[in-house]
Amino acid sequence: MQVRIEQAAGAIPLAFDDLFTAEHDRLYGALFFITGNAADAEELMQDAFLKLWERWDRIDTIQDPVAYLFRVALNGFRMRLRHAKVVAARQLPTIEPRDRFAEVEMHEDVRRMLLRLPDRQRAAIVLTEILGYGADQASEILGVSAATVRSLASQGRAALRA
Repeated sequence: MQVRIEQAAGAIPLAFDDLFTAEHDRLYGALFFITGNAADAEELMQDAFLKLWERWDRIDTIQDPVAYLFRVALNGFRMRLRHAKVVAARQLPTIEPRDRFAEVEMHEDVRRMLLRLPDRQRAAIVLTEILGYGADQASEILGVSAATVRSLASQGRAALRA
């Protein structure tokens, strides 16, 4: 089947092979410029030409086959981009923006609560809960037994809950 394509010199009849030859380099160049990747550009171009070829028996219903070809290729690119965003959203954890003011307020609240505790309970809580030391390490720092550190931390947690 032949189709007429508008060009600067006027309308010329083209077969699918002629259209492919005439538009291959332009479409590939545009897709390479858009995707920045030769393999993606080639694949999108092939998909667009395949879709046009599948509809070639109805080519007379397509007003501008070249515009259709470019539109199909760009739609394919947009679909890939959307799919990549969905996959990335599923795979990558969402990082919530930090609210520095809320952190300052929370730190101030924790500081005030800890200041209400006796010094030894406060030290046991800070070493074990905030700094992450084990009872044995905290006992060496405080100069008391590990059992005493656990007891002081337990008493401090109970006082904070109250």
